Amino acid sequence: MRALLHTLKSEPLVYFLAAGFVVFAAWDWWSGEQSRFQIVVSQEERERIAAQWEAQMGRPPNDTEMSGMVDDFVREEVYYQEALRMGLDQNDTVIRRRLAQKLTFLTEDLAAASAADQEALDAFYTEHIHRYTEPEKYSFTHHYFSAEQSRNAEARAAQAVNAGNRGEDLTDRGDPFLLESEFRDRTAAQIAALLGEPFATSIATLPEGGWHGPVRSAFGWHAVLLEKRTAQRVQPHAEVQGRVLADYAQQVREAANESFYAKLKQHYRVVEE
Repeated sequence: MRALLHTLKSEPLVYFLAAGFVVFAAWDWWSGEQSRFQIVVSQEERERIAAQWEAQMGRPPNDTEMSGMVDDFVREEVYYQEALRMGLDQNDTVIRRRLAQKLTFLTEDLAAASAADQEALDAFYTEHIHRYTEPEKYSFTHHYFSAEQSRNAEARAAQAVNAGNRGEDLTDRGDPFLLESEFRDRTAAQIAALLGEPFATSIATLPEGGWHGPVRSAFGWHAVLLEKRTAQRVQPHAEVQGRVLADYAQQVREAANESFYAKLKQHYRVVEE
């Protein structure tokens, strides 16, 4: 040690270099500390994490669980901040769409916060009465005759129609069919989806009672007994008030989004290259 002190006193350059090294090391440590990025786990954030856990698990988290979730939050935040610094959020279609969607959700939440008064709901119901009108429905029984299994399927269906109108039992008439033989309270659209548009159109023209046909479907020919026709019915507002409120709220959200977008777009100039 004495030799070192003697060297420092006798060699000013060595003294200067040693002092410079100490200052540089201290500065490097201090600047490193200052340049470290800060992640704040606020009390509000802890409460949010705990509330999310309780909503999923039905109980508050214990200390160990809370500590683990905070660690997960810090890990996610570190990755998130580093990803932003690396520019990984740029030119990514998924992230672009997610951010746009999140902004849309914020707009919708603000719009949905305004309560609808009864007058507005009544006006919406009247304006969109078609949404709350039940279409005509049909209940019928049929016997199926496959055009693929026999060339005279249409003739066999006609014979079944005549036999049924004579009062004969048609239980053993027809070919196996994948769908049911009896349909109850089906709309024309539902029937068309199952048996084809021509069949649904024919059903709509049949009178109640008696066997009719042959009626063509997407599968073959049918002898049809229309048992009941239920007329179109407008559902009272009180009966569908839940749907009316949901539909009205959706319209308000969509209108708010369009208005918000229109205001934002005013600040942008679109250039197509």
